[in-house]
Parts: sequence; structure tokens; C-alpha cells
Amino acid sequence: MQAIVNVDENWGIGRDGNQPFYIPEDLAFFKRVTKGKVVVMGRATLAALPNGAPLKNRTNIVLTTQQDLTVENAIICHSIPHLLEIVADYPQGDIMVIGGAKIYETLLPHCDVAHITKIAANGKCDRFFPNLDKNPKWKLESQSETKTYDGIDFWFCKYVKI
Repeated sequence: MQAIVNVDENWGIGRDGNQPFYIPEDLAFFKRVTKGKVVVMGRATLAALPNGAPLKNRTNIVLTTQQDLTVENAIICHSIPHLLEIVADYPQGDIMVIGGAKIYETLLPHCDVAHITKIAANGKCDRFFPNLDKNPKWKLESQSETKTYDGIDFWFCKYVKI
């Protein structure tokens, strides 16, 4: 499994149910990395997607405790054991965890790679991703050069589990 997320300078990922930054190059990176793969998300992340609909050209799995949730073109899963059973049929490198905070926290132990877009700004977030720089089980494998969009610096990082 792999995680993919953008974080602010405090590893914040969301505020009031939305991402605090819109960076077209990061969105293009997300699309490129996840296209044709399995994306695993929580119910609130699904609701925050355009039209609250599953992502196109991907197998969408929604992990939720909401027992009556039904979503066209998505697989609904209610437990980690059930999720792991479902994703066992896919190559592990093709399973992308895309949020939100609780889903990242729950599934990060199952991930071997994390694609982190670091944004050098404070998004005043109320949801966070675990700080991999302070986690001895993870190491920074690669980092892009610094890029800038709308006056905000950002860079793409790849972390791997040790």
C-alpha cells in the first residue's frame, strides 16, 4: 500500500473538510500517480471530491462505519480486515490511500511508500498527517527541487518504510 497526500508546514492536510491549498501541479501529480489504481478513502473524503463522486479511471474503495452507505461505482468496506481482504486481490503497489486523517492514521502501518507534497505555508489545518520526519520507521528517499505556485513554495517527496 502507498499513501499520497499534500501537507502544510505543520503536516496539516485539511481545514473544515477541505484542502487548504490548490496547486495545479500537485493535482496533476495526484492524478498521474493514482490513475488506473485502487484508491482507498473515508466517507468524508469521498464527499469532498467533485460532486461527491468516486474518482474516474480508478477502483474506489470507501472505508466507513456508516452501515447503510451505498455509492455507485465504489466498493464500500466497513472494517480493516474486510478492506485487507478486498485489496489482497490487487498488486500492493497499486493501492493508494488518499485520506482523510483517520484513514491515513489507520492505514499508514500497512503502507510501504508515502508520496508527500510538502507545502511551505500554514494552512491553519484542523486535520493532520503523521509527521514522517519524526517517525524512525520512515525515511525520506527522494525530494524534487522546490517549485512555486501563486507565491507558495512546494516540493514532492517520497518516503519509504525502513
